[in-house]
Amino acid sequence: MKVAVIGAGTIVPDFLEAAEQIEELEIYAIFGRESSLEKLKKLQDQYGIGCIYHDHAALLADEEVEVVYIALPNHLHYHYAEQAVRSGKHVIVEKPFASSYAQAKDLVEKAEASHVVVFEAISNQYMPNYQKTKELLPRLGDVKIVQLDFSQYSRRYDLFKAGTVHPVFDPAQSGGALMDINVYNIHYVVGLFGRPETVRYMANIERGVDTSGILTMSYPSFQCVCIGAKDCRAPMSINVQGDKGYLHSDRPANSYGSFYFCNDKGEAEQFALNGDRPRLYHELRAFVDMVLRGDSELARQRSAHTLDVMAILDEARRQAGMYVC
Repeated sequence: MKVAVIGAGTIVPDFLEAAEQIEELEIYAIFGRESSLEKLKKLQDQYGIGCIYHDHAALLADEEVEVVYIALPNHLHYHYAEQAVRSGKHVIVEKPFASSYAQAKDLVEKAEASHVVVFEAISNQYMPNYQKTKELLPRLGDVKIVQLDFSQYSRRYDLFKAGTVHPVFDPAQSGGALMDINVYNIHYVVGLFGRPETVRYMANIERGVDTSGILTMSYPSFQCVCIGAKDCRAPMSINVQGDKGYLHSDRPANSYGSFYFCNDKGEAEQFALNGDRPRLYHELRAFVDMVLRGDSELARQRSAHTLDVMAILDEARRQAGMYVC
């Protein structure tokens, strides 16, 4: 499958390193502004990318392009994904999938009508460690408490405080800690337990954007807390606590590199099953397999999961008084 990369941000080298290990993928083209030509050429040379585009319409008209990978600021995801879908391309979209539930639903419906796959690149859902976590859940007994903390001081926060606002801290560009970092926690939880009954978001707001916040989600028999911060740091943690044992990891939810299962007798097992593959490898492997098999049912399941997460993000942002398009 020939892939066109849209953007040249910090996530793109991670994507390209993972794609190199999947023989069915060929990075055919990369798109960016003419002002980014030096960066684009560097990526082209390093990863053997076939060509560079500055004209988006021309890229989409190129019949060689089968898959479009979108790695742009959050508020641009819908626009570029929608155009790619209408052009008959499969689409991989970086998280968050879109800026609102309405946008996400529109993308999913248009992709189904066009018989293409639109896929949210959310790493933890496809990692072997995460699949093992699903397998071990029944051994926890009745789940009582779920807690995740992904607090990572942003290198752009000092600039934000000084008055320079990058997209990641711009509410009008769907920025903020919830959309940028806590979204991984939400995906982790929803992938295990589904959509919660209620959501509450208590955010630290600076100049209209959440620089950090605590999201609580209530399920029928347990409570969940998801902490995401870009204005402070703390040890990463994931804990799923039941009356027969617990799961613990000191890795963030985007990489989930290892975890412990401990039963009620204090017997612990450690799992580190992701191997030495790049962090984005497993999600890309899942995407390729889905497309090659023509697995429309799995595509619908993944889209339903994405829509559940988008509904949570919408509600949380409304509660915090942040912009929702």
